[in-house]
Amino acid sequence: MSLRKGCIRFLGLCAFSPLVFAADVPGSQDLPAVARQIDSQIVDYRPAEEKERIYPMGAIRKISGQLRYEDQAIARGQATAITYELPAEHTSSDAFTATREALQQKGAQLLFWCKARDCGESSLWANEIFGNAKLVGADSQQEYLLLHLAEPQANSLIALYGITRGNRRAYLHVEQLDASAPLGGLLPTSATLLRELKSTGELDFPALGAEPDETWLTLISRGLNLDTTLRVSLTGPNAEAWRQALIDKGVRGARMETGSAETKGLHVHLIR
Repeated sequence: MSLRKGCIRFLGLCAFSPLVFAADVPGSQDLPAVARQIDSQIVDYRPAEEKERIYPMGAIRKISGQLRYEDQAIARGQATAITYELPAEHTSSDAFTATREALQQKGAQLLFWCKARDCGESSLWANEIFGNAKLVGADSQQEYLLLHLAEPQANSLIALYGITRGNRRAYLHVEQLDASAPLGGLLPTSATLLRELKSTGELDFPALGAEPDETWLTLISRGLNLDTTLRVSLTGPNAEAWRQALIDKGVRGARMETGSAETKGLHVHLIR
């Protein structure tokens, strides 16, 4: 076969190969709040539909045929779900991290974050929570996150689920719920605060500029005491008051110092 004919044949194969030029499923589109990862494609799309959604905020398991988890966020509204298949050179973890960071930069608050076996069984997340068998994979290769968007979308939640299957195909599932009523009262879990602190090195609470709040003191102190080896620096207009209040909640004073940086609210920095 001549080089010219070989090239023509190769280009012909590429033109018809679904792996190279596969299109998104018909009628699908990205969510405005969530940027698509480069070269990913939509393989499952469920347009906005009015429904009640229950998002777990704890590892899930099934006991006597019933799902069990420590806490949950419940809301009714317009739910849109998208599943992306990622390009072969990318992992679900890479896409998950990039999407999380982009949402946090827009002010989204993390409510619950788990990784690997801390999430429970992948098959339960895939089939029972998201209703999509494409998302079944190894428990060790999963990650789930629930976020509360900032103004002007403060009545919206984003759920992210990343999974790499045994065949190495990686998926990122994104679901947005635009609630029909205010979502007031949603707070992160202490374990999520700790995971965020250890992963990003920071916790930022711009609304906590006043005197220490009892609810947040409990959440933060429990998070810090889940790993007593960590040391942190607190900054903000009332940083010393927060430090003393956290000591009263059982956090060792030697693990905390106050910084002098100008910050809005309370800022917690991990001392590496």
